[in-house]
Amino acid sequence: MNKQKRIEIFSRLRESNPSPTTELNYSSPFELLVAVILSAQATDVGVNKATDRLFPVANTPEAILALGVEGLKEYIKTIGLFNSKAENIIKTCRILIDQHGGEVPDKREALEALPGVGRKTANVVLNTAFGQPAMAVDTHIFRVSNRTGIAPGKNVLEVENRLLRLVPKEFLQDAHHWLILHGRYTCTARKPKCGACIIEDLCEFKQKRDYL
Repeated sequence: MNKQKRIEIFSRLRESNPSPTTELNYSSPFELLVAVILSAQATDVGVNKATDRLFPVANTPEAILALGVEGLKEYIKTIGLFNSKAENIIKTCRILIDQHGGEVPDKREALEALPGVGRKTANVVLNTAFGQPAMAVDTHIFRVSNRTGIAPGKNVLEVENRLLRLVPKEFLQDAHHWLILHGRYTCTARKPKCGACIIEDLCEFKQKRDYL
């Protein structure tokens, strides 16, 4: 895929959704961090149901730490892996208080040092909370990048690096949101909606005609 095609793809995605953002509910970097930790192997809808109950009660490291592991579990027990997630969030709250003045750091190394925070989670926080052009490659972005030909790669890190290099700079800040949403609602895993896709004519998916 050439540069001109990528420019046209992201131009269309921007035109259809000028201000994309995460579908997780949050109102601070800390709330976003907690929501993203909870979202591993869980849906955004499921996470939002839990945090809509949790955040009005506790939405700071101090307040969640005061709940303790068992208290936190009561709010997130509807989410998969809630036991380990509760322990990681409590440990993360303690580190934020002890090492970062209760604030979420805006550096990758510091974020990835927090329990329950991997590269993808750090990228979401850096991009969405702090406006950095990071690329959080989840299953949707990995699929869309490979299927369309925008930035093919054999693994998540390869796709991330290619996207950072190949996505035109003017689109880099919002690109990962557009790609996630496109993969979630249009370029779906089992049956992509090629006939309703706004970039169908630019996509290089070889089996595309089977879904038109």
